[in-house]
Amino acid sequence: MDKNNFSQHINQNRITINDPFWSKYIELVRDEVIPYQYEALNDRIDGAAKSYCINNFVKAGKIAKDISNGIIPPVYPEDKWEYTDDNCDKNSFHGWVFQDSDIYKWIEAVGFSLIHNPDNELEEKADQCIDLICNAQLENGYLDTLYIINDTSKIFTNLKDKHELYCFGHMAEAAVSYYNATGKRKFLDSTCKFADLICNTFNDNNIKGYPGHEIAEMALVKLYKATGKKRYLDTADFFIRQRGSKPYYFDMERGYDRKDDSLDYFYNQAHVEPVNQDEAVGHAVRGVYLYSGMADVARELVNEKLFDACEKIWDNIENKKLYVTGGIGATVDGEAFSFNYDLPNDLAYSETCASIGLIFFARRMLEIEPNRKYADVMERALYNCVLSGMAEDGKSFFYVNPLEVLPEASHKDSRKRHIKTVRQKWFGCACCPPNLARLICSIGEYSFTENDNTVFSHLFVGGRISTRHGEITVNSSYLDNGNVSFSIKPNESFSFAIRIPKWCRNFSISKDYELIDGYAYIKIDSECDIDVCFEIKPRIVCCSNLVRANIGKACVMRGPVVYCAEEIDNGKNLQLLRLSHEKELDYDGEFIIANGFKEKINEDLYYDFDGKTKEKECQIKLIPYCKWGNRGENEMTVYLNLR
Repeated sequence: MDKNNFSQHINQNRITINDPFWSKYIELVRDEVIPYQYEALNDRIDGAAKSYCINNFVKAGKIAKDISNGIIPPVYPEDKWEYTDDNCDKNSFHGWVFQDSDIYKWIEAVGFSLIHNPDNELEEKADQCIDLICNAQLENGYLDTLYIINDTSKIFTNLKDKHELYCFGHMAEAAVSYYNATGKRKFLDSTCKFADLICNTFNDNNIKGYPGHEIAEMALVKLYKATGKKRYLDTADFFIRQRGSKPYYFDMERGYDRKDDSLDYFYNQAHVEPVNQDEAVGHAVRGVYLYSGMADVARELVNEKLFDACEKIWDNIENKKLYVTGGIGATVDGEAFSFNYDLPNDLAYSETCASIGLIFFARRMLEIEPNRKYADVMERALYNCVLSGMAEDGKSFFYVNPLEVLPEASHKDSRKRHIKTVRQKWFGCACCPPNLARLICSIGEYSFTENDNTVFSHLFVGGRISTRHGEITVNSSYLDNGNVSFSIKPNESFSFAIRIPKWCRNFSISKDYELIDGYAYIKIDSECDIDVCFEIKPRIVCCSNLVRANIGKACVMRGPVVYCAEEIDNGKNLQLLRLSHEKELDYDGEFIIANGFKEKINEDLYYDFDGKTKEKECQIKLIPYCKWGNRGENEMTVYLNLR
């Protein structure tokens, strides 16, 4: 862990995106997704699951006012994961226990969007939401609508399950984003008031608990960077140090007296102290949120042991638990990481939020150690699993991102009912849509980092970047033809480091360079242009033969983009297709056409094999994985039998 290698991402307000690929997504989020999600949060989408989010803050605001006036509010049960019209009083909290976080993620996306696209009407809506949020805050700083509405006596009594600290984490990230965009302090000050209460409540002299669902760790570090208040960093470190220590805090808060190793704590990554963890386990989103916070704290406190744990966990994910699409979390049971090399295609969970969290983790590891392995995974997740989570019109979403879909199985097989065959208008548990919006709106912050000596180019997103070393203009046709050009106007000498993706077999750079850990370092002394050309062509990719689901199979990629076959292009029974490895793959600017064979259907359930396979030659049309499911319900597969 070399402090000289540490870098910091370049903030969104110093980046202007002008990219043929990403600009359309940013505009889609601004013009369609953010307004659509605002309507969803207000329960105004016909046919969509109710959010209840805004209404909860309205209720909580009235109760907070009553409490401040000495009026004791009614008490309702707080014993559920989800509160619906059918199972609770109409005046109680509604929705999932973490429902507050949806509005926070929406505000965070709004903040990122407003930086480069001022919108008075949108800002006014956000201000109104912030007023609702602040009105719901108790005088001591506490803010979680579940407990304010239902029972304030139970505050911080079930850290394992009830998500108070998780909701705070999203609140903090939203507050920093909105403050950076508008300069308005109301939301930031409200968040700091809650953060101060948390710091006073959780420490070595008081409650020795930690979040059930992680994110507060990295959010506290972000709040520390925004305010300079070191107690926020100290509390993030405290949460990480306490996690997994024995006796288990989650047992103590529930009055359990267990003598075993509480294997169920793998779900919460609380089975051992984070510094001693070496494998990604449990709920995948919780996991990568924790690992991101661990990386943040390791960097800020130069904690070698904690960084070593992050590296071991990263290597386990990258080399044994990562889908080719950049998805993580192989099993619906616990929405969790499975065992090593267990990567089923048709049962995959691969939650959109999990890949987004993996991108958070990757960027933080890059800020500690500039190694292309982190950026390669970040790119893979971004172009495939993440973008798959949203329809091309920005108005429907996938929570789960499988690699193989048979609609009949999803409808009739209970093991596969988590696999949706068409994107959904909204979810009661709606973590993924606003998570997508905030990531896409801040894509620039994942593209570049810098330190005292070097500017690093991790993702090849076109635009203008203002760094401490000078101005950089990027023109990118990366996905079209592999070409990226940089125009640099330095105000001092520095090194410019360009990632050379592992997938790229051949490349050229118009300047002399030194290749270190997958980055081409170029000395910049004066104004110059740098032209980079990555050879980008379709290729056949296989995975380890320890992945039982894919023995004898392969997928097709072009650059970082994974391709898939759909029924609408190739007919039913995609399992009968066989990809030929002996002929070239043709790319027509959008689709890949592969030569292959289609086996003739045999309806005999069993038959004696005569050594021959009845098949005919065919062409297999492949589309980018992120685009599947936009043309109606049909079969889809990423992996094809290899001939």
